Amino acid sequence: MSRVIVAGGGAAGMMAAVAAGQKGHQVILFEKNEKLGKKLFITGKGRCNVTNACDMESLFQGVVTNSKFLYSSFYQFTNKDMMDLLERHGCPLKTERGNRVFPVSDKSSDVINALNRALKELSVEVHLNSRIKELIIRDGRCAGVCLDQIERKRTGKAERGQEREIFGDLVIVATGGMSYPSTGSTGDGYLWAKAAGHKITDLSPALAPLEILEEDGKSLQGLSLKNIRISLRSGNRECYQEFGEMLFTHFGVSGPVILSASSFLAKELKKRQVVLSIDLKPALSLEQLDSRIVRDFQEGKNRQFKNSLSHLLPNKLIPVMIGRSGIHPDKQVNEITRIERRRLAETLKDLTFTVTGIRDYKEAIITQGGVSVKEINPSTMESKKVKGLCFAGEILDLDGVTGGYNLQIAWSTGWAAGSKEAELLR
Repeated sequence: MSRVIVAGGGAAGMMAAVAAGQKGHQVILFEKNEKLGKKLFITGKGRCNVTNACDMESLFQGVVTNSKFLYSSFYQFTNKDMMDLLERHGCPLKTERGNRVFPVSDKSSDVINALNRALKELSVEVHLNSRIKELIIRDGRCAGVCLDQIERKRTGKAERGQEREIFGDLVIVATGGMSYPSTGSTGDGYLWAKAAGHKITDLSPALAPLEILEEDGKSLQGLSLKNIRISLRSGNRECYQEFGEMLFTHFGVSGPVILSASSFLAKELKKRQVVLSIDLKPALSLEQLDSRIVRDFQEGKNRQFKNSLSHLLPNKLIPVMIGRSGIHPDKQVNEITRIERRRLAETLKDLTFTVTGIRDYKEAIITQGGVSVKEINPSTMESKKVKGLCFAGEILDLDGVTGGYNLQIAWSTGWAAGSKEAELLR
């Protein structure tokens, strides 16, 4: 029987252990936290968006970085396979808007419990509070791991001080990235990968809120906008566009469309200024919006401009739009010129803010960048540099937009790593 060692008990690590267990391997999983799935527990605001129930073509479109690399692993273990696995292990699922899949209970703990049941059924040996110091690499092969902290079996408490070497036929590193470091994602795996000779591509926070320059935008703190369209412009090039919801904060903007947009920004911000444009009325053309404004003005033609926008905009947004329009707030609407009205409509269709940065890893859902996939076998996740060493999940240079895509990357790459045939492990 071959022995598989899994480093990391998050989404990718648990899935790798399940896959290896189903292959009949002896599996040992080491997790430095006191429980498995600590980051998984907080995903989707505690609801856990486990995957996206879209077709395969759309699944690939949801991947931002290196989507072609995932062709083999996505087809080895699909979004439907993941849904079936969870439901077989006692976690019924539901599909919501945008094909987002959640547990019926809306509790991420039910997803973790289902995976724990799968691990138990397969007799996976799980060590919590167990920290790996480094990989053991000899003669171009990963022979195991060296631990500097491991739990005592009787008490469950951590035992430090004496290093311990655990040997195996395959080591799967699934230690995550740098995001949400409080959950244990502190970049350990990058150091091990680098020591093994792997290239680590530039790392940056992704699926994170954005900081903006303009003070009038920051004054909108707490305002949530629905059914808007955003676009990001870098120079003369549009680098992202999306329809949905967003939120203004004390430092800038957040919300679903903003988080996804951030994944396209890290490299752009290093090169040039990026402008966020918000179309507040995407369902209306400029001419239709102008006609709508005319009707509103005609209904209250003796009103002052500052009192004429309540049917068109949320109250908190009105002072900002007045300032951006250049129309005096006390001017009566029947005195507003066609040119002024047109400028107002254009501002409603193109409310712009200057993006100054992305929030750090403490607020990022994922890490962009990681172990270069050029050095990884896409079918098995095995290193092309070191035999017997695989990588899975967020540690790889793979990431997607919001909506369950990043977890599916974790599930599929974890499954591919854990599914290596026994003869390939020797």
